[in-house]
Amino acid sequence: MRRRDIITLIGGAAAWPLAALAQQPDRMRRIGVLQGLAANDPEGQDRFDAFVHALQELGWTDGRNIQIVHRFTDGDVERARAFAAELVALAPDLILTSGASTAGAMLQVSRTVPVVFVGAADPVGAGFVESLAHPGGNATGFTSYEYSLSAKWLQLLKEIAPGVRRVAVLRDPAISAGTGQFGSIQTAAPSLGVELTPINVRDATEIERSVTAFVRSGNGGLIVTTSASVLAHRTLIIKLAAQYKLPAVYYARFYVTGGGLASYGPDYVDQYRRAAAYVDRILKREKPADLPVQAPTKYELAINLKTAKALGLEIPPSLLARADEVIE
Repeated sequence: MRRRDIITLIGGAAAWPLAALAQQPDRMRRIGVLQGLAANDPEGQDRFDAFVHALQELGWTDGRNIQIVHRFTDGDVERARAFAAELVALAPDLILTSGASTAGAMLQVSRTVPVVFVGAADPVGAGFVESLAHPGGNATGFTSYEYSLSAKWLQLLKEIAPGVRRVAVLRDPAISAGTGQFGSIQTAAPSLGVELTPINVRDATEIERSVTAFVRSGNGGLIVTTSASVLAHRTLIIKLAAQYKLPAVYYARFYVTGGGLASYGPDYVDQYRRAAAYVDRILKREKPADLPVQAPTKYELAINLKTAKALGLEIPPSLLARADEVIE
């Protein structure tokens, strides 16, 4: 009990209940965080640090007035489901998720606990919200992009490697984002003179077998779309692209920092930073149903020159000038 509460108690028993109630500190709030990356992934730590720092600027500090409970799925859908149930059982005030797989797992477990998602593609099509402007349920957050962005990955690949005539598209056909992204790339392919080959990413064996079969015909490139399955196998995918000398474009920069050639996509660290404002508003009694889903405010282009050199590619100066990050 604080010193001023003790003074109130001594001052009179009759006045104590109201005075003590007025002087009690706010209760500790509990925030669950379900991240799709691995616990030791530097990208995941950067995102989480941005979120925590932004919360501190809004007056929320872990261990003082909030308790953050953190779980990592490493792209494993089954692990996401298990951790979602575990976090809901802890009776949190709110849960922050990353990507469609973790948001979907959380919303399968609870339609009452407030959820703020980050980086979820097509939250309306996935059934997370009724509409972007009026989510209507217990979830809101930040979408990663519209499907039309996927066509830019193919344009970027052709700009880097004009000789590419065949492109394998790694996607998860079991989710709406998998079919939506592929459809957008497919629409752009004829004008760029490219033949597409979809490759499903259910498991490592299927990925390796399909990529190995694809490269036999030559003049190939690779586009890696977003999904939990792709995330779980990203080390293998980057290794196969290097092994078979496939120019590859990815949806996020951490593939490029991990050895991939190029990426174009939202700034996920910035989205985590912005998510803190929604968490603050919900902890102050606003409802997710009334907070519109927000689109990215910026997209970033990353290029790995070391990988380009290993592939025998020379990146056009105009493209380097547009890049937000160049790894040498």
